[in-house]
Amino acid sequence: MNFLTIGHRGVMGVEPENTLRSFVAAQQAGLDLIELDLHLSKDGALVVMHDTDVDRTTDGTGPIAEKTLEELRALDAGRGERVPVFEEVLDAVRAPLQAEIKDVQAARALAAVMLERDLVPRVEVSSFHDEAVTEIARLVPGVRTALIGSRYGVDIVDRAVEAGAATVCLNIRRLTLEIVERARKADLRIIGWVVNTQDHLRLVRALGLDGATTDYPEIKRTARFTA
Repeated sequence: MNFLTIGHRGVMGVEPENTLRSFVAAQQAGLDLIELDLHLSKDGALVVMHDTDVDRTTDGTGPIAEKTLEELRALDAGRGERVPVFEEVLDAVRAPLQAEIKDVQAARALAAVMLERDLVPRVEVSSFHDEAVTEIARLVPGVRTALIGSRYGVDIVDRAVEAGAATVCLNIRRLTLEIVERARKADLRIIGWVVNTQDHLRLVRALGLDGATTDYPEIKRTARFTA
């Protein structure tokens, strides 16, 4: 498999994260995959935002779960962009997606969309939460899943296998050769995040990872020439 470059929330280093503008820029830059985050609004819409509240990325305040989609739509998500729903992203770009879910409830909502729109070939589902990975796999036959690790040890491999994940997405600042070797023995694909510098890129290449999640589109160009 070729080395994958994954756009983190689109290209959040240069465009407002998790917006249609950012996703379109990621596609135009030729990134292989686009990563995004999903939360449920008060009225059950799959909205694309990373945090549990809107404070950091919009001009509003308060938890996403306490706002209706209409209320979320009224916010500025950066450069005049609106908070998108998952279905809008599907229509705005053609690139494969990696959708991160935060809990079992989001897994169920995402499963409904994936089944309705036959998204198994296009959408990989990731989560920090083992139970969310297990739930989406139960609901969507054949879905590709990934377990994410930020503060983790070698147990991340056993957890991924137990949850039925095919991939681990790992914080490169904690990644060790021992973990890479254990993941390989378990036939897991390994993605490193967040890879924003040449040093980071050399590290993931030296460790033989399958790909890198990045905030910056130029990583795609330089990755081709990095041994």
